[in-house]
Amino acid sequence: MLDFPPWKVWSIVATIFVGFLFAFPNFLTEQQAASLPSFMPQKQLSLGLDLRGGSHLMLEASTDDVRKTKLESLEDTVRSELRQADGGAIAFTDMSRAGGRLSLIVADPARIDTAVDALTTVTRPLSGISGARDIDVTVEAGNRVVLTQTDAGVAVAIDNAMAQAVEVIRKRIDELGTREPTIIRQGAVQGPGLQDPQALKALLGKTAKLEFKLVDTLADAAETAQGRAPPGSQILVSIEGAPVVVKRRAILTGDQLVDSQVTQDVNGRPAVSFRFDSTGGRRFAQVTQDNNGKPFAIILDNKVISTPVINEPILGGSGVITGSYSVQAANEFAILLRSGKLPVELKVVEERTVGPDLGADSIRSGSIAAIVAVLAVSVLMIACYGRFGVYAVIALFINIMLILGVMSGAGFTLTLPGIAGLVLTIGAAVDANVLINERIREEQRKGRGVVASVEVGFRDATRTIWDANSLNIIVAVIMFIFGSGPIKGFAVVLSIGIATSVFTAVTVVRLIVSRWLSSARPVALVI
Repeated sequence: MLDFPPWKVWSIVATIFVGFLFAFPNFLTEQQAASLPSFMPQKQLSLGLDLRGGSHLMLEASTDDVRKTKLESLEDTVRSELRQADGGAIAFTDMSRAGGRLSLIVADPARIDTAVDALTTVTRPLSGISGARDIDVTVEAGNRVVLTQTDAGVAVAIDNAMAQAVEVIRKRIDELGTREPTIIRQGAVQGPGLQDPQALKALLGKTAKLEFKLVDTLADAAETAQGRAPPGSQILVSIEGAPVVVKRRAILTGDQLVDSQVTQDVNGRPAVSFRFDSTGGRRFAQVTQDNNGKPFAIILDNKVISTPVINEPILGGSGVITGSYSVQAANEFAILLRSGKLPVELKVVEERTVGPDLGADSIRSGSIAAIVAVLAVSVLMIACYGRFGVYAVIALFINIMLILGVMSGAGFTLTLPGIAGLVLTIGAAVDANVLINERIREEQRKGRGVVASVEVGFRDATRTIWDANSLNIIVAVIMFIFGSGPIKGFAVVLSIGIATSVFTAVTVVRLIVSRWLSSARPVALVI
């Protein structure tokens, strides 16, 4: 138990050194931490909304948007499947969407069964629901095929849309430089450090649905002025407020975008560059080759932001969107495109700004509590156990630094309940040393020698320490999985503190004691 080969000694020292290295930036200002050499960790502990202040928004999603989007996507898929049906393309007419249903009339009644078989392939079975699918395909009036969204299919689509929305929101906020936003599925978005909720609302309120559509150059201006578009086309509004007639079907969407950055146009004004993936790049090249000399519209959230003319095929899979952008507007536009479109529109139903003053008071109070706890525990341990109490205090200091290092390196957020967990960990961190020291005292009373007492004390106490702390870890994990917000913050700090306290109390203290015994060779213990 007290024998430490060199490799184990160096591994313990290296673990402590790395922990201290990751904890070190927390004792610097943000500017000082950023100026550290590149080979050193620079991440500081992220503070939650209750400590740092920031913006709190509660968003509401409309499920009708999910149904509408799913039907729009289904329409394109149905057209493609009927063109590629067995036995040749199936002609159809009167395709329309209404009431969560997509219907069409098959021109040749003899091919109804073929059409139904082809369209059934676009539906998906729902896992966990025997025989249920997301779309029901039925036949009405002999030759009308109707595709209806099932309730179970809509529920799955809504669940997927909300999960995607959470990730898109997280990406957008991260792009603003806000670390560790708190995004809760049933509730709110918290952006620590963002004191202007209007900027957050502007960023999150846009779905960022990017589309590229051909402009309908044959549309009649008089009909357009009266709000009537030719079949297969639609009227959208440009950012200047003028009506623009475009083809209803998109030639490309933002789903194929892989990057978007702020750049400059030929006149040095802010612009936004974009780049497609390989599939989107090939499609973009084909479209520009087939429509050379024609205008196409770049549409963001159903608003035409630009109508450039295709002067030559664009083969590189990239392009530049120009306009009257400020640097800030261009940056927000690029963020929206990079983060992807929201699958559902979100509306702000509650907002508030939390100032940093309350957080500063909480940090001050938490720091005082932590210092008092460390001093009280240190005095008590040294008074009760002498030299072994000093070793326990050293382990306690290392434990605190390791907690800071792990949380900083892993990017965890410290909240007010997290400070409570840290103070609790400080108090409980010496429990293991108390068990070890008391077991050593018992062995001495039994008449064992110095080395034997220490070895048996560490061995027997370690089993109890592992059992007790394993149970604590299980409880902390359960709190993290089933809890939310403050409970998660408490569980994170508590679980990290338990793991590091066991390491420092059992392994580090044992190493220190073994080195002291080897060098001093005492004939008696005062403990």
